[in-house]
Amino acid sequence: MSPRADDIPIIDLGSCLAGQPEAIERAARELRAALTEVGFYFIVNHGVAPDLIRNTFHQAARFHALPPDRKMEVRIDKHNVGYLPMRGDTLRTSTVQAVTKPNLNEAFFVARDLPADHPDVVADRRFRSANRWPSDLPGFREAVVAYCDTMERLVRRLVPLYARALGLPPTYFDAPFAEPQYKLRMTHYPNQPALADDEFGIAPHTDTSFLTLLAPNEVSGLSIRSRDGHWIEAPVLPDAYLVNGGQMLQRWTNDVCLATPHRAVNRSGGERYALAFFCDNTIDWPIAAVPTTVGPDRPPKYPTTSYTDYMVEYQKRTYDLLNADAKAAD
Repeated sequence: MSPRADDIPIIDLGSCLAGQPEAIERAARELRAALTEVGFYFIVNHGVAPDLIRNTFHQAARFHALPPDRKMEVRIDKHNVGYLPMRGDTLRTSTVQAVTKPNLNEAFFVARDLPADHPDVVADRRFRSANRWPSDLPGFREAVVAYCDTMERLVRRLVPLYARALGLPPTYFDAPFAEPQYKLRMTHYPNQPALADDEFGIAPHTDTSFLTLLAPNEVSGLSIRSRDGHWIEAPVLPDAYLVNGGQMLQRWTNDVCLATPHRAVNRSGGERYALAFFCDNTIDWPIAAVPTTVGPDRPPKYPTTSYTDYMVEYQKRTYDLLNADAKAAD
């Protein structure tokens, strides 16, 4: 088994990404253990330049330093791109805690940067819109797109490991992830010095994604719920991405892989920023359990769905601001 940091496995991708077959199989075994026992793991030697990560954190801080009215010019829309203001969402979908209070964070969401004349944008297809970029923030768009492009390339190098971890050919996920859906969430958590126990930067929840890549963070604040119910403080591990699966991975694997609850509270005394890259299959691909996770004694637990159908329902239950807009339009 791979080394661990406070019960979270660490997978070294160096030899694996170099194409060494024995390293690929070893990493796949470590990945399966991580996804079925913990639901989170660190990756090191992943090939993402530290300067790119630092600059993207800087861009997040630049955006959130804008005046509120400037940020609200690009407020979040039905496609889940743009600015989500402070206390703009409530995680009623949580399976581990009754959540009634909105999250104490603000976030800026970015998807694939489609041009305005793209057929899906022109047709106003759900979750395939153009991004909502702030004006007069030089270099912001270019830097964020460069980061997203790098994250997409990393995902494409990870999904063959997921296939092998599930006993499938390494190319199994190539077609489903030919043009993956993704969202980058650039989050700002203000310090929470003395708030109620049931108020969080982000409340206990599971992600919706197939996989989430959390950028190396110098400011702690994330906690992970173990299978026995206790909370693990995620350590600060320099240059290591923290990766987890979500509800889509559960559906793909018929609950073989975990969607582990996690939460965030910023008690650092300063500001905390986070870069979460949520990635899923291409928008049209039918999401159903892979063949190695079903059988006569293990029928599929979930009906086949699509990214759009699943996320429409999730958004209705989560984003207070959008729900208020919808009610006002009725």
